[in-house]
Amino acid sequence: MGRRARDRADELEQGREAYASRAWLQACECLERAHAQGPLDPPDLELLSIVAFMLGRDDDCVAWLERAHLRHLEEDEIRPAARCAAWIGLNLASRGEIGPASGWLGRAQRLLEPEGDCAERGYLILPRVFQHEAEGDFAAAAAVAADAVRLGERFGDRDLFALAIHQQGHTLIRNGQVREGLALLDEGMVAVTAEELSPIVTGIVYCGVILACQEVYEVRRAREWTRALADWWALQPEMVAFTGRCLVHRAEILQLDGAWADALEEARRAGERFVETGNPAAGLARYRQAELLRLQGDFAGSERAYREASAFGWEPQPGLAQLRLAQGRTDAAVSAITRAEAETTNQVERARLLPAFVEIMLAAGHVEPARRACLELTEVVAGYESAMLDAMVAHAWGAVHLAEGEPREALIALRKAAETWRLLDAPYEIARTRSLLGDACRSLGDEESAVLEHDAARAGFERLGARPDIARLRPSTSGHGLSRRELEVLRLVAAGRTNRQIAASLVISEHTVARHVQNIFAKLGLSSRAAATAFAFEHDLV
Repeated sequence: MGRRARDRADELEQGREAYASRAWLQACECLERAHAQGPLDPPDLELLSIVAFMLGRDDDCVAWLERAHLRHLEEDEIRPAARCAAWIGLNLASRGEIGPASGWLGRAQRLLEPEGDCAERGYLILPRVFQHEAEGDFAAAAAVAADAVRLGERFGDRDLFALAIHQQGHTLIRNGQVREGLALLDEGMVAVTAEELSPIVTGIVYCGVILACQEVYEVRRAREWTRALADWWALQPEMVAFTGRCLVHRAEILQLDGAWADALEEARRAGERFVETGNPAAGLARYRQAELLRLQGDFAGSERAYREASAFGWEPQPGLAQLRLAQGRTDAAVSAITRAEAETTNQVERARLLPAFVEIMLAAGHVEPARRACLELTEVVAGYESAMLDAMVAHAWGAVHLAEGEPREALIALRKAAETWRLLDAPYEIARTRSLLGDACRSLGDEESAVLEHDAARAGFERLGARPDIARLRPSTSGHGLSRRELEVLRLVAAGRTNRQIAASLVISEHTVARHVQNIFAKLGLSSRAAATAFAFEHDLV
């Protein structure tokens, strides 16, 4: 063997070793140098395509796959050639290049026409899954994915099996079969954790499973797989692929964990990565940034981020409406959330929107729409087995019961919410719930417990840096033990309004007004509306 051939063989061996150790830059350099000294065989060209993909060089990935495809054809290797064509088509389709993608998938289909059943046919039916999903026919999508799963099992193609069972799980979840879908996603993840899959399929399944878990508020699984994904990232610091949307997923988990500074940094990194690659999901990263900035009281920065999210095509609700509420622009918040609620039909999206709808409606004094939203949220949640959704529903009902003057019912719901948030280790949600618990205790005349709950909530908000929430928590002596709604009722009583007039003004029932009046009398030790009026004027509450 001549020196040139030895050098090429050395480069090739080093490239393969670098690939195996996930040193993507070294693998790329070595394999490209080997190719420059003599055309690589199809398997090594396919390795180069994977390396290019992992480095975020999508055009190079397709170019190397095209070379591998042609070399397979030259050597009359039809099925491997079809596989390369299928992967080119799937790659282009994921980038929105539908015309070229269709052409490559058609070529793969034509190549396989004389062939019998094979794993390659499984890759070609995966686009039909996406088509059925786009049409909203999730049952048909799941059935097609199941066909691909069977082909993967039959021919021992682990990549195909993992992709297909992952897609089947997704579509079952979207079809309302959450338990069955999550079980299939877990099965697909077994292959990932056993390192049985190619790098590209590993990344697809990781990110897809985390997305699915978050869509159905399966927090424990999302946390588990996000940590596993972070470990996988750590093994390949040069990787660019899967570090955009996956960073947003990680930011969401960090936000729930209370690590807001880290979450904001991950969301910013994701936004930069999306913009660099022209990915339309840049809006999602901007939205996550906006949410974190809003919670920390940076309203100007939050507004900019919401606007940027919208510019990238991402709906900035319900966060923007919640920002308006925090800014004291209640009418704007109501208009925005009402519009968003009317437009949102997907159940999962409504589950995300309705808690904010309840919060804003209650702040505006619109109790009945908030109650209706709670009833709907309860129905939506019934189709899932999510502790997080259960906590969201309990919190919303607690807030509604408080607004309706039913603090005992509120306490029951809020205790349930607080316990679930503790199990989920969600410090911000714990603090929010304890704030309402304090309001409920105060409404029942238990001032000592109210102070304890409010102090705990304030400490939680301070640890997180949730400045707007800290500002909303007033010293326990303000309002003389009355809730915000009770103060509103007292002011209207002092203005000489009847219960019917108060109900019309606050958009609540007369029964609820009567309950508030009774609570006011009990807390202030009064026995008549005249005494309540005198108390309000004496203590500057009007």
